[in-house]
Amino acid sequence: MKIAMFTNTYLPHVGGVARSVKTLEDECRKLGHDVRVIAPESDAADESPDVLRVPAIQNFNGSDFSVRLPFPNKIRDFIDEFQPDIIHSHHPFLLGDAALREAWKSGVPIVFTHHTLYERYTHYVPLDSDALKRVAIQLATEYCNLCTHVIAPSDSIAKLLLERGVKAPVTSIPTGIDTQTFSSADGAGFRARYGISSEQTVIGHVGRLAEEKNLGFLAEAVGEVLERHPDAVFLLVGDGPAKEAVEARIPAGRIIATGSLHGQDLADAYAAMDIFAFASQSETQGMVLAEAMAAGVPVVALDGPGVREILFNDRNGVLLDGDADSASFADALSRLISEHEFRGSCSEQAAIVSEEYDRAATTARIIDLYESLIAGNHREPEDSGPWDRLLNGVQIEWEIAAARISAVAAVVSITPATEVAID
Repeated sequence: MKIAMFTNTYLPHVGGVARSVKTLEDECRKLGHDVRVIAPESDAADESPDVLRVPAIQNFNGSDFSVRLPFPNKIRDFIDEFQPDIIHSHHPFLLGDAALREAWKSGVPIVFTHHTLYERYTHYVPLDSDALKRVAIQLATEYCNLCTHVIAPSDSIAKLLLERGVKAPVTSIPTGIDTQTFSSADGAGFRARYGISSEQTVIGHVGRLAEEKNLGFLAEAVGEVLERHPDAVFLLVGDGPAKEAVEARIPAGRIIATGSLHGQDLADAYAAMDIFAFASQSETQGMVLAEAMAAGVPVVALDGPGVREILFNDRNGVLLDGDADSASFADALSRLISEHEFRGSCSEQAAIVSEEYDRAATTARIIDLYESLIAGNHREPEDSGPWDRLLNGVQIEWEIAAARISAVAAVVSITPATEVAID
């Protein structure tokens, strides 16, 4: 099978979507499938014949995201040469639009994974407002309905999409992780490298350090716990614009900030932790929670989409109400520090729950979906001549324009999609 993946974020970018795409790409190749990735250029990226890097504005508006520049012929030539059987889009804009165009012109199915609650990221765009958030919701909803099939990373997001008016078929499939690597990691070695003794309790966090991750709340709660427990330290893995603000709220000498880690180093970092702390409510699935649990680390988190599917209160950690305050969060962390038997039980259950997220199993489900869509596709690519492609191109441009108009209309009026509250 030939699979083309379009993504606005890709390694070396640090973030859940980039890692998700790379994991799926690698697993598909292991199964013998031919995969090509279309992604924005990056100064730090390694060159690969399997990856088309398109010109882009890097670090848009001070963020660590890239915005592609319009060079449609470069993508068109790449797709013409590759002749994919299916296209998988990982964003509903920028290269997501290019994915739609190529799928419609080529007559192949297009799958879209709704990785992100886009309305939680509008602060990266000038003139952020409630109106802009409505535009983001409507844009993603309209995009879903132009695709053949939609993948939701969790049941919470699948339910949300249907309530927002997505008519395309939606299937819930989480992003897979390499459970074997995380479960066999060397936590003791990591502690030794960073000067953390075996007697110290390590509260850890992994992720992109940005505003939408609710890191101010997390730092306040962790800071309070460190004041209560002199033998505890905070292990912060990741990078981003909020890093300095987080470090400033943690007592001096009580934080180990490693920056971004990858591969075995990241797995070892998880294994060095005793508790994983997570306060974000902008997630569509808790991938870092699954990674921590695969290392046998219990979690304290706020309830939210993608989190409640993997974290079960008093079983593999502590799940707090989404509106819980930082003092309650600190109490939950303290409980896991003080109650050793409870923490041990949660650790065992965390490892068991993580097995449901093994990448081999989740990729097999996606491959099954690809195959069923290809088998049911009645727009055979080889039957599409220049005239057919022209007509398909005109049709998809019309559909994209109509979707944009609908999204812009959300600036001045509430739509059914924007009325739906996130549970």
